[in-house]
Amino acid sequence: MKKGKAKGYLIIANDRGLHTRPSTEVVKCASRYSSAITLTYQKWAVNARSLLGVLMLAATKGSRIAISAEGDDAEEAVQALVELSQKNFNVKY
Repeated sequence: MKKGKAKGYLIIANDRGLHTRPSTEVVKCASRYSSAITLTYQKWAVNARSLLGVLMLAATKGSRIAISAEGDDAEEAVQALVELSQKNFNVKY
């Protein structure tokens, strides 16, 4: 199987930004894929499987976070993260 690359964006729509609960959902989602997934926001680039890394982004409402993935399931991983952000990270307030 050929190694793929994919890119996309997360848009933070919830009022509280990317705090612990949505960050945990990002990590859980990213952990289902074998591809290396990186989230980039401002000057930070972090592993999407690292809760501390995702929290360190401190992304607020309206933030646009770049996703890049490389591996056999890169396209699926990026699509799943984009859909997760569209579902407000499965967090209900």
